[in-house]
Amino acid sequence: MTSQRILNRLFTLHSWAGIVTGLLLFIVCFSGAVVVFKNEIDLWANPSLAQLPRSDKPASLDAVMVQLHTRYPGATVETIALPDAVNPSYFAFVRERGAPASTRTKVAMRSDTGTVVGPVDSQLGQTLRMLHVFLFFGPRWIVGFLGAAMLVLIATGIVIHRKILAELFTQRWGRSFRVVMSDLHKSAGIWGLGFHILIAATGAWMGLAPLFEQGYKYVTTSAAAAAPKPARKAANEAAEPVPMQSLDALYATAQQAVPGLEARYVSLRRWGTSTAEAGFTGSLSGHLASTARVDINATNGVPKKVHDPRTAGFWSLVNGLMEPLHFGDFGGLALKWLYFFLGMTPAFLSISGTLIWLDARQQRRREAEAAQGASASGVATVA
Repeated sequence: MTSQRILNRLFTLHSWAGIVTGLLLFIVCFSGAVVVFKNEIDLWANPSLAQLPRSDKPASLDAVMVQLHTRYPGATVETIALPDAVNPSYFAFVRERGAPASTRTKVAMRSDTGTVVGPVDSQLGQTLRMLHVFLFFGPRWIVGFLGAAMLVLIATGIVIHRKILAELFTQRWGRSFRVVMSDLHKSAGIWGLGFHILIAATGAWMGLAPLFEQGYKYVTTSAAAAAPKPARKAANEAAEPVPMQSLDALYATAQQAVPGLEARYVSLRRWGTSTAEAGFTGSLSGHLASTARVDINATNGVPKKVHDPRTAGFWSLVNGLMEPLHFGDFGGLALKWLYFFLGMTPAFLSISGTLIWLDARQQRRREAEAAQGASASGVATVA
């Protein structure tokens, strides 16, 4: 049996943790609920893209590259996004000649022919994702910390409100504002408890696991063991074009290395040079994990790095499950709507918790003022 003293301390921890992180939690939870429709939002914001034809047999990656180089001669193609269940088109991120390294143009292409349609006018969905994952410009560990804070709020809330079944259906509409909000706060937290634990745990994992992994590598890897950097080539040698392997042949090699790989993105690094690489990242057919990746030497077609979460060990498999479980992008439109409505409840909890705390603080202030007034009145009467 938890003592009243411990309950009071947990209530204080619960209250202050909610107040300190309330605004950021609201931003992250609200944007996260909306961002499950990231691709749909991008299509809505660009109506012309939704009208493009969907092809059962999309154009080859090589045809897409030819079209891009024809439309943007001299430009660097950094990433190609393949058509999927929502987006009917190819997309590419292109850095035009002379543009800063941070400036990229998102270009849409027809999936049936690879013909360039033009730059994408709006990236509203991607903007919302940046807000949710990075708070625009912050490191990802901040959002991971908010996930950990949300777990603390859940754990302390469970201990504080031990009569879960009784409070599940308790709603006293005719009482004061604080009582009504408190009942709504508790019932919303209980009804969505399982989902809240899932979202908080996966969010904390994705935000903080890379931080701990980097710290572990830093501690365990000595400076002496670091691989020497390759010598820089002469300018005239670097400028000489080097023949590249076919992107379609490289994709076939990636699928041989990781059976069932369904690439979502193709990243091109140092394309046209002797150290060029093509990275194929995506999900696995018939599997929930979404972090399969194959990096291939683009000059000779030999895989350099293969990551198959099914065979890379337990923790790698767990890591591969985190993103689909967090964003709900594996069960179609119905699951997205479920994630949207349940994802709104943490945002409501952050607002209602703050309002309850503010109302309680005002109530204590009024009681203190009333007590002072009664004390002053009593002194005056005696005098």
